Amino acid sequence: QVQLVQSGGGSVQAGSSLRLSCTNSGRTSGTYAVGWFRRSPGKGREFVAGISYRGDNTKYAPSVEGRATISRDNTKNTVYLDLKRLRPEDTAVYSCGADVTAGTYALPFEYSAWGQGTQVTVSS
Repeated sequence: QVQLVQSGGGSVQAGSSLRLSCTNSGRTSGTYAVGWFRRSPGKGREFVAGISYRGDNTKYAPSVEGRATISRDNTKNTVYLDLKRLRPEDTAVYSCGADVTAGTYALPFEYSAWGQGTQVTVSS
């Protein structure tokens, strides 16, 4: 099964960049789509980016379009989310989700496995 372990995140200044990682430590390798979501105080879970299991199809939320890059290295069972030009409104707990199929990539219920979440705090 898929077991996701996240790394990265932390506290950064506005305008900075950072990378989040989502690694599958379970037995299944490679054949799953991954989505990144975030949740900030007072807001529901928000879609950030998604990627197909081959990495040939990606999708981004308008709020991060042009500032985020989702990629994957299936030899390392890891999906990355690179965020640049960070803004205070990017402050949130970021979580990755995975499933064998994810039709739109953008809906939380499309994912059956989740990482533990990691805090990203952007100060102005």
